[in-house]
Amino acid sequence: MSKLLLTIVLLIGLRNASDPEEIIKGKLQQQVECWNKGDITCYMKAAYWQSDSLKFVGATGITYGFERTLQRYKVGYPSQKEMGTLSFEIKSVEMIGMDACFVIGHYLIDGKQKDSGHFSQLWKKIDEDWVIIADHSSN
Repeated sequence: MSKLLLTIVLLIGLRNASDPEEIIKGKLQQQVECWNKGDITCYMKAAYWQSDSLKFVGATGITYGFERTLQRYKVGYPSQKEMGTLSFEIKSVEMIGMDACFVIGHYLIDGKQKDSGHFSQLWKKIDEDWVIIADHSSN
């Protein structure tokens, strides 16, 4: 009986390891962990497409590219004190093809400056990795 149970647990784990929704949720959780350690570079590398074609849409308009988006975050949150504590509440994860997913969520930053709002992200599987290719955040 225990061998059967172990086999079932392993199969479920393998299925979840290749489930895009689980992978994306895991990457979002990794982002939260990086942010809460004060590491914006880790936050970006955990999920964002490292390309000049990345698009980030915020209150001031569109920022193009991974490096420019990283710099935008570093200006807005220059230290761990300003970064505070981040949490996400995922509202919707919708597959829109075999290699594309649309995610909607709510973010909360509790720190020196409180910030909260909603985000929508377009994720794409590129070179066997799920990455955010477009992110729109509003508060």
